[in-house]
Amino acid sequence: MTAKKKRIWIARDPSKCSGCRKCEIACSLFHEKCVWPEASRIRVFMLVPGVEVPHFCVQCEDYPCVEACLVNALSVSSETGAVLVDEGKCTGCGMCIKACPGKIPHLHPTKNYILICDLCGGDPQCVKACQEGGWNALKIVSRKDYAYEVYARTPEEITEDLVVKFYGEKGKELV
Repeated sequence: MTAKKKRIWIARDPSKCSGCRKCEIACSLFHEKCVWPEASRIRVFMLVPGVEVPHFCVQCEDYPCVEACLVNALSVSSETGAVLVDEGKCTGCGMCIKACPGKIPHLHPTKNYILICDLCGGDPQCVKACQEGGWNALKIVSRKDYAYEVYARTPEEITEDLVVKFYGEKGKELV
């Protein structure tokens, strides 16, 4: 009998993100076996200069994307709690994107299936890359330690909050 892995989650601190995109590279290397940030499960958005937002699945407790999938292509890993995509079943219809509060799932750039963070099977490569670079914008935490709802938002919503934090109320004009 094998021991179950601890259910984890990736917390992020966008104020520490340098925008280097090493997380995207690490993710694409793990999943695609080549450097291909467009096929990464994590994406870094810079909607305002100097404000980078790492954006990826927060593994919602109620999994609205899984519930919305019409062809049962999405499931939840019993080991990690991560959303898993059955590439053979997924039609790329986008119902999961519509259901996601952060609009996080996105289509693979050349194949007709959705990309969602699967936590690399419990060993998130994006976190390793970020920590190796010394930025520590990403870290592995227990789901109980953080309110994931704060992150289940669009890059635009997160950017607006960060702009106010960095530049004050006048910064809202930048978004």
